[in-house]
Amino acid sequence: MKKTVCLLLALLLSAPGVYTQEPPTISAASAVVMAEDGTVVYEHAADEKRLIASTTKLMTALVVLENTDMEAEVEILPDWCGAEGSSMELHQGDRYRVRELLTGLLLASANDAAVALACFTAGSAEAFAVLMNERATALGMTNTHYVNPHGLDEAEHFSTARDLAVLMFACMQNEALASLLSQREGAAGEQRFENHNKLLWRCPGCLGGKTGYTRAAGRCLVSCVEREGTRFVCVTLSDSDDWRDHEALYDWAFEHYVNRNVTENAAFSVPVLSGEKESVRAVPAEELKLLVPRDAELTLSAELPWFVFAPIRAGEVAGKLRILCGGQVLAELPLVYEEDAALKTSA
Repeated sequence: MKKTVCLLLALLLSAPGVYTQEPPTISAASAVVMAEDGTVVYEHAADEKRLIASTTKLMTALVVLENTDMEAEVEILPDWCGAEGSSMELHQGDRYRVRELLTGLLLASANDAAVALACFTAGSAEAFAVLMNERATALGMTNTHYVNPHGLDEAEHFSTARDLAVLMFACMQNEALASLLSQREGAAGEQRFENHNKLLWRCPGCLGGKTGYTRAAGRCLVSCVEREGTRFVCVTLSDSDDWRDHEALYDWAFEHYVNRNVTENAAFSVPVLSGEKESVRAVPAEELKLLVPRDAELTLSAELPWFVFAPIRAGEVAGKLRILCGGQVLAELPLVYEEDAALKTSA
């Protein structure tokens, strides 16, 4: 027979106050704010396929870093020069490290760097696009298709706000790429670049991002911000006021939600019969963090035996822990015994 033990875990994480109930009004045609666990706290036309301009270069950089050596030397070939739009002004015979071309790609949004990196990595821009689409599929980006490595407009080159948020989290998990995206300034040879992402200066906690613009796509922006251990990604597509909109959406999201370890201090005592100890503690099998509203009250419900017979081994499953909010089960995980309990020996 099992018993159920309930604990009330109040997550009133700041002094109670008046919170803005509605998200801010923004200018984007499509937008999403997503937490690290995939929870979406705000969306507007998030699955609408749209042109994405130079936010494409997030996937370009990820595929390059997963398939080449950052310190490899690249000799620029004539076909890689003269790309339309933003440029590093590459010339035939120039030599750069992959790392330097990535700096130009991400900070200066250089289209010629995108072509050079794609061709160096896969042999051609077309072959590289295949790698990009394979990586998108692996990430579950079901509404995305790449045709080129730079994002210049093509009808079959598109993504969605939701898919780009998934991509940004993958980029942030790549240590080298996350470092590049966070740089305010960088260099390639004698060239010096300032990151186009103004949120690195304007938005507290900004870890990085990528801008994009063409006349057809409009202003596109992908960014990532972390405050007090909670991390969000925001994506806006075709947004005439993207800097302000990202700042407003982040302020709203952090005001209302927080990522917390809901298993912290969750421990339950189970009586032991015929053991050298009178009881053993049952604890969660693993740490669990959930994105929850700041004013949420969570209930921890533990299903455990009334007692157990010795011997008990640490790590054995003792029961089940449920985390509930307003009667809805948010998560469930095993409870295990924290320590051994040997059988009592006769005197």
